[in-house]
Amino acid sequence: MVEAAFDVLGLVGHRYRTDDYYEVGREKIREYARAVQDFHPAHWSEDAAREFGYTGLIAPTTFISTAAMLANRRLLETVLTGYDVVVQTDQVFEMYKPIVTGDRLVSDVELTTVRRIAGKDLLTITNTFTDQTGDIVQIMHTTVVGLTSEDVNADISATIERVMMSGLDTSRTTDADPDGPSEPNSGTAPRLSTISRTRVPRSAFRFEDLSVGAELPVRSVRLTRGDLVNYAGVSGDANPIHWHDEVAALAGLPDVIAHGMLTMGLGAGFVTEWLGDPGALTRYSVRLSNYTIIESGAPGAVEFTGRIKSLDFDARTAVVVIVAKSAGRKVFGLATAEVRLP
Repeated sequence: MVEAAFDVLGLVGHRYRTDDYYEVGREKIREYARAVQDFHPAHWSEDAAREFGYTGLIAPTTFISTAAMLANRRLLETVLTGYDVVVQTDQVFEMYKPIVTGDRLVSDVELTTVRRIAGKDLLTITNTFTDQTGDIVQIMHTTVVGLTSEDVNADISATIERVMMSGLDTSRTTDADPDGPSEPNSGTAPRLSTISRTRVPRSAFRFEDLSVGAELPVRSVRLTRGDLVNYAGVSGDANPIHWHDEVAALAGLPDVIAHGMLTMGLGAGFVTEWLGDPGALTRYSVRLSNYTIIESGAPGAVEFTGRIKSLDFDARTAVVVIVAKSAGRKVFGLATAEVRLP
């Protein structure tokens, strides 16, 4: 069994807090919504957002991954140095408070678990995001598999260095706001917000309208290489396997593939478009089982279907099972969304 050339099990529990906050911008929300093809008006119009009870544009479900990309660099680049490549396998989003324009988010980052399965290390990184009021607004669990030089082509590192964007300094943080502390909740113990689980949802229908086994309207999404490049720029995930043929081949892939998080973002939008209220989705979990291939000469496509798996009459919640397929292959091994209804 090939193991990482360092004591990764001894790193479980390693944690830190980001040095500076991430400020959620109006145009960043719109950019991200466009990148994941989510056109719910609450992501685009302040007037529409206010009609749903939000104080500003509400961020799409997977938007928080952009802040996590920045927060996790320190862990991936200075702590988990025994891996040449990490590949995402599972993702869980827990929503406790809607993220809106102007929020200042600080992330606690922790390596929470390490498992060794079939000779590979599976690592789970947990991001706990706190806003300027001291509320924990969202918790994100990311599971990746760590690959060593035994698992990938020896030329991949040099090729990636050759094609990556220049001028990136990932070690430096921005200056703290002169008008306030860099940690919005400095001196206050974070507390789990209850807003997402107590606010009255403004969904397109009521709980009584649902039944177990009912199916969501099918949605088919078209993806081009341009969509992948755009998502890479908006999200901060510039891994060249998503836009460079040579790197994709060295990684053992048949062609350039769509970001797993892009596919997840499309899947979340599929659910919230049906649901009607983006803030009524409280938990979203995806296990990736395959990839979406995007050839240079032709667009790819992902088809989303869903059905009601279960209903909780006391909580007035439903669990939706989501299926994503591309070129006949299941992209999601298992994906569920928990939603609240009036």
